[in-house]
Amino acid sequence: MSLFKNVALSCLTLAFLSGCQETEEVYVDRSVEDLYTIARTHLNGRNYSKAATAFAEVERQHPYSNWALKAQIMSAYCFYEAKKYDEAIDGFKIFIQLHPGHVDVAYAYYMIGLCFYEQIPIVERDQQPSEKSMEAFDEVLNRFPTSVYAKDAHFKIDLIKDHIAGKEMDVGRYYLSKGSYVAAINRFKNVVENYQSTAQTEEALYRLVETYLSVGLKDQAIASAAVLGHNHPYGKWYKNAYTLLQSTAITIPAPSALKDQKKETNHKQNKSNVPSFKNKEEVAKTPPNGDLPTAH
Repeated sequence: MSLFKNVALSCLTLAFLSGCQETEEVYVDRSVEDLYTIARTHLNGRNYSKAATAFAEVERQHPYSNWALKAQIMSAYCFYEAKKYDEAIDGFKIFIQLHPGHVDVAYAYYMIGLCFYEQIPIVERDQQPSEKSMEAFDEVLNRFPTSVYAKDAHFKIDLIKDHIAGKEMDVGRYYLSKGSYVAAINRFKNVVENYQSTAQTEEALYRLVETYLSVGLKDQAIASAAVLGHNHPYGKWYKNAYTLLQSTAITIPAPSALKDQKKETNHKQNKSNVPSFKNKEEVAKTPPNGDLPTAH
């Protein structure tokens, strides 16, 4: 093992142990099997913080064993279960840095994404966890497209995009209510251009119609209404756009006159709740081969 790996592993162990100061358990020198058994016992008893520390001890006392490599990822997983997301993310990141070609790297990226995903706040608050989660899930899709984690990563990316778009819509509506029309237009355009597949797009197009009319840009308002009518001819937002434009003596095709050119999505818009990761496609979050070390 290189000097870099030794230093990194030592730092990781110290970080993990310092993050678990609530435990008073002191480990003496033991065989790797005994230490791993202690760690598994804590894990089975759902004492996740103690389990994380115990797995880190496996790595500290036996850094050259195959058990140490598995213990790294098991320790990070236990921090995740303890909802100590920062420690979990650090553990998975270090595992990726030290073992970039390991079979469990896809799992590590997936769990980094999941750690950020479970910290996604309500839509009115900061969206950094959403962005970090999407970055990690993108790594799963781009680097491991055939892995068991790819399908669920794709599903969660769709939910995250809808969540971010919801934030943009909230901000855009705020600017619109304050008469800051340019700022509102920028927000609504961002949704239309960068989050086209989300449930927010339909309202964003209507809000562009509304905002463009407010600043006298009739051609842009008509163009936005045309896109809205093409994609959502029977939705309430096109009906609202039709009524709004009619009130300004601008004529566009009535909703009843448009043919259904695109099947409407039936998923509901949700502007306030964290997207649920408890879906039928979710994969197991426990590490692969958690009971046995992985051979080098």
